[in-house]
Amino acid sequence: MKPIALNDFIYWVGGIDWDLRNFHGYLTQRGSTYNAYLIMDEKITLIDTVKYYLMDEMLERISCIVDPSKIDIIISNHVEMDHSGGLPQLMELCPNAMLITSPNGAKGLEAHYKKNWNYTVMKTGDSISLGKTSLQFILEQMVHWPDNMACYMPETKILFSNDAFGQHIATSERFDTEYPLDIIMNEAKKYYANIVLPYDKQTQKVLDAVSTLDIAMIAPSHGILWKDHVQAIVTMYRSWAANKTTNKALIIYDTMWNSTKLIAHAIKNAFEEKNIPVQLYDLKTIHISDIMTEVLDAHYICVGSPTLNNNMLPTVAAFLTYCKGLAPKNRVGLAFGSYGWGGQSVAQVEDVLQQMGWRLLPAIKVNYVPQKQLLVTIAQEVYEKINEIDF
Repeated sequence: MKPIALNDFIYWVGGIDWDLRNFHGYLTQRGSTYNAYLIMDEKITLIDTVKYYLMDEMLERISCIVDPSKIDIIISNHVEMDHSGGLPQLMELCPNAMLITSPNGAKGLEAHYKKNWNYTVMKTGDSISLGKTSLQFILEQMVHWPDNMACYMPETKILFSNDAFGQHIATSERFDTEYPLDIIMNEAKKYYANIVLPYDKQTQKVLDAVSTLDIAMIAPSHGILWKDHVQAIVTMYRSWAANKTTNKALIIYDTMWNSTKLIAHAIKNAFEEKNIPVQLYDLKTIHISDIMTEVLDAHYICVGSPTLNNNMLPTVAAFLTYCKGLAPKNRVGLAFGSYGWGGQSVAQVEDVLQQMGWRLLPAIKVNYVPQKQLLVTIAQEVYEKINEIDF
């Protein structure tokens, strides 16, 4: 459990959660890390902690460098317990340490831990000297909690970005030069889609704030540190925060007796005829968080369900509830489905798509089993309607 050096006086001392497979309701198939950073300046400083059950691991890493009780400053950039969970134990070890947090961080830590800690509150523009180096503070409100804060060390050009630019990856490698870049980028995309996406305006403000900084390294609170690809991830964040989409289509559905599946494939044929990349997702076989990763930059989102007990299928309802909460914008939606009697599901799906403010293609509703000629007609009609949509 060795620490990992960022330079000759800053160390990663966090915890690796190899077994984590679900975080905030989305699948984390690669596990995660909770990144904490030890700065060995005249004032020994620790940025964030880890989940409580990885606290011994973090303390062991710190102890390779210094007695943890000698820490002078503890910075809590985020109240959420994967970053502050070790704080009660650490404050017992370092009762005289200065505890720095944001204004909402002080409120949140008090609400969570009910401890009589003496907080030093920082806001955007504030700074503190550690000796030879200093830290400047930047509030990141609602990226993704009200208390989020980042700090920047101008002397080393390192941005300790907290949740921004993170990914859920459990690995012994720490830098983007050591791990496959395509995996890092995809996990960063998944992280954004499933956590940060609802807060696009707030993210744009943070990006504007950090754009004034000279950044050589981004050290997030989860996953791999950005060293050689800083500009690449900042550029991607700008695109995601602007809700920019690519000309691709997703067809997301569940089916009971394959009638809705047949409609899904007819819609697929229409997009293929238009040379628009398309992907089908059966909600029985893929998790909604993996679908949302693709929703992040897809322009066309088609959602289908048969009717069950006067409602859409529960799997479809779960996806739409999850998607609505994450609030992707500037999409084109299409509701479709089959029914035997009643047939309420298609209108219900369309209602949710409309609530998200998307432009809608005409809904497709088929009684019982769609025959071959009807499927051909559906594909042709969807093809024609796509022509009326400006991408």
